[in-house]
Amino acid sequence: MLTSGLIQVGIKIVSRVLIRRIITSAQVKPSKVFFRLPEYYDYELGQTAHKIASELFKLKIGETLVITADTESDPRTVEALATAAFTVGAKPMVVWLASPLGVGKAADSMLPLEPLTAALTTTDAWAEFNNKYLLYSTPFETALRENKRLRYLNLSGMNVDILVRTIGRVNMQALGEFQGRLADMLRVAEKIRLTSPAGENVEMKFEAGAPVVNDVGFADTPGPHFLSGQLTAGYSNAINGTIVFDGSVVPPIGIVKEPIRLHITNGKVEKIEGGSEAMTLDTWLKNFNDPNMFRIAHLSFGLNPGAKLTGNIVEDERVWGSTEWGLGYVGPDLTKDGKPIPAPSHTDGTCLNTSVWLDGEPIFDKGRVVQRELADLAKVLGKD
Repeated sequence: MLTSGLIQVGIKIVSRVLIRRIITSAQVKPSKVFFRLPEYYDYELGQTAHKIASELFKLKIGETLVITADTESDPRTVEALATAAFTVGAKPMVVWLASPLGVGKAADSMLPLEPLTAALTTTDAWAEFNNKYLLYSTPFETALRENKRLRYLNLSGMNVDILVRTIGRVNMQALGEFQGRLADMLRVAEKIRLTSPAGENVEMKFEAGAPVVNDVGFADTPGPHFLSGQLTAGYSNAINGTIVFDGSVVPPIGIVKEPIRLHITNGKVEKIEGGSEAMTLDTWLKNFNDPNMFRIAHLSFGLNPGAKLTGNIVEDERVWGSTEWGLGYVGPDLTKDGKPIPAPSHTDGTCLNTSVWLDGEPIFDKGRVVQRELADLAKVLGKD
């Protein structure tokens, strides 16, 4: 055994000597010799980034793509998309920002507003990877208002793992068919009832003509677009009952440790109950000194078959069978008149394993699809 060990050590030493001689004889400096093993999901990330550039954005030769990120973003996702955009003939520009202390308009004072807005109002497409998202900020509003050709895709805070699971490995066509059918059902519904094992029990009256935003992930038309796997019912002030967040609340918490109960009257939060995290949320909302922060902004359904609860709200609010409620700022795509309802910031909270009824017809039962037509479509996605 000792002899065998010595032989192995000797082979290693000889191998290193030979490598040095080869480098020396070739007159190549050791620093120039490069060999890199693949990083986590290297190949999958490249494929996913190409899918975003060529299928979701449908970037054309010569088009410009601005990619924004902050110092909390995953640099590998940013670099991969920039590379993919360049590969298909587009002209990418990456804008790195210091991470602000808030999101939406709460980030305005910490952003380079003029140069950032100038870039966003002149580009063809914008992919946002910022963890402290620019969505609903002043540059975001200005860009959408003044740049009529802008295609915006929100990928806030998405790391390599999330990007591959929720985009790269998802059958977009099948998911689009599922979401489209559910969207059709939602548009003609008048009343939505939701319950959950955590104690949620809330009803929402849905006005005729109220917007339904169907996020299937494609960003090939002007306007705001979001990660696939979410269907959103726009603003309504006819929401009453109890909402229970038992997934995550971002900002200001992340994954919650104990349920947070919100008592809702006519679309506004009247009282927040629970443990220390409920107090954190209540304090965070009150510190803005704006009653609109207690307004229910939207209801969304989580429908991405690759999503799981991670603390990243872009993924959390798409966990299959969950629902998500937004508070605060209401985007222009969520109101009947197309005008935003202002608020200094925005937060989203998720409710897991939700049961959903549309006009009394059961659609989900504790997160499982029970409506027959939708159940058949869900099976194609590997879900029930």
